[in-house]
Amino acid sequence: MEIKEKNGHWIRLGVFLITAVILSNIFRFDWLGIKVLLEKLPVWIYLPLWVFLEGSGVFIGALIGLYLLRKERKTEFSFFGTSRSKALLMSVIPVVLLGVIGVKNEYGIQENAYGLLAVVASLIYCVMEEYGWRGYLQEELKELQPLKRYLLIGFLWYVWHLSFLTTATVYENLFFLLMLLIGSWGIGQVAVSTKSILASACFHLVVQIMMFNSLIKNGLDGTQKLIVLGVSVFLWIIILGKWKKDYSQRENL
Repeated sequence: MEIKEKNGHWIRLGVFLITAVILSNIFRFDWLGIKVLLEKLPVWIYLPLWVFLEGSGVFIGALIGLYLLRKERKTEFSFFGTSRSKALLMSVIPVVLLGVIGVKNEYGIQENAYGLLAVVASLIYCVMEEYGWRGYLQEELKELQPLKRYLLIGFLWYVWHLSFLTTATVYENLFFLLMLLIGSWGIGQVAVSTKSILASACFHLVVQIMMFNSLIKNGLDGTQKLIVLGVSVFLWIIILGKWKKDYSQRENL
């Protein structure tokens, strides 16, 4: 039985990683050359669609991995986790902030409207990724010691991006790897305390806004990014504190 479970573990991991890397990067690197065709669509259709395609591999891989894993044991993480209302409240905060601040863009869209479009599309993308890295992979590797688990997740997260195949320098790749290792620990802690993929995606989103998000990064100045980061994280810490307290009280009843 133990050998069978171990074989199932490696099969699930293999299916997840192969699906995530190949399918997502077909679109992230536009290997099929379809981006130029999709760009002919209205912007409000093209941008969310392209974001969905870029995140499709890790999301589909996660769904397959979770389906197979749940045949073996019960999993802990879900979309809302242990509090639907608090997870939704967390997600509303950056959406409101970007809608109010607005985001400059090259599409000629009014800045506040584009801010809403970009942040909602980006949050959906982060949810898709989080289904992979936290929803499936953190669950699959839960038997590992925390340090080993977060290091492995961060490394696989880095490999998935294939940034070492781009023009990025060695220094840039090492910095990116370090950020993902730290992120796998930090977001992993949020996932453990809330059991929520949506709450994890919120923290993923602010990291993207600060550094990597192609829809937003050039449309906000440094001060605006710091406002989004500061206000979001401040309010999230309050929400998470209340979340933990309420959950502990329910568990002790």
